Amino acid sequence: MSKILVCPVAYNENIKLNNAIQRFLKCVSADSVDYLIVDDCSDDGTTEMVQSYASRGVQTIRHEQRRGVGSAIRTAITYARKNGYDVLVIMAGNDKDNPEELPRLIDPIVKDGYDFVQGSRYKAANGIGGDMPFYRKIATRLHPMLMSLITGCKVTDSTNGFRAMRLSIFDDKDIDIHQSWLDKYELEPYLLYKAIKLNYKFKEAPVTKIYPAKKLGYTKMQPLVGWWSILKPLVYLGLGIRK
Repeated sequence: MSKILVCPVAYNENIKLNNAIQRFLKCVSADSVDYLIVDDCSDDGTTEMVQSYASRGVQTIRHEQRRGVGSAIRTAITYARKNGYDVLVIMAGNDKDNPEELPRLIDPIVKDGYDFVQGSRYKAANGIGGDMPFYRKIATRLHPMLMSLITGCKVTDSTNGFRAMRLSIFDDKDIDIHQSWLDKYELEPYLLYKAIKLNYKFKEAPVTKIYPAKKLGYTKMQPLVGWWSILKPLVYLGLGIRK
């Protein structure tokens, strides 16, 4: 059997992450997967809330300084590889992803030999719930168009962080996750780009993305800085500026 780690990453997501943990624990057996939360130096009570679930098998790693989502994912990858996991699933820590859909990402790797499975809200019927901001509707359509153009592979949802990967791909010297320019939002599109361009077995799987009530906050991404961060890998890698 494959050893699987599911990992939400979070910064100051006390209420939404608490909801995400409870949903996970209700629908996923602790015997089938392990659950690790990477806390990117939260200071709103998230840390203490996560620790309260330790007796129920919820593991956590806390950064002592805020580093960014890319660095948090790097921490998850490093931990998973050191501890002998075969498959890593990244989820949002803000309760936008549905843990009941985990098999859609995991099964193609475990049963069908895929290396990288990208969740796509645009391949699912009614894949978007809640009130998705208009600028995100535009950006989440534009980015996959550019990803498809640059990689030569049809991609429908390249900005969705809900994805699974076979950890053996990180033995590839052409995938360097430890570059400092990948600390923020850059690492997510970087991994997708590399999986496709290096000819790993890749597919998209239909998943939902549910946006929370506006009063809880949609995202911590700043529109200009954040969107340049997710576009940067396409520019840098496409032009050969970075590796």
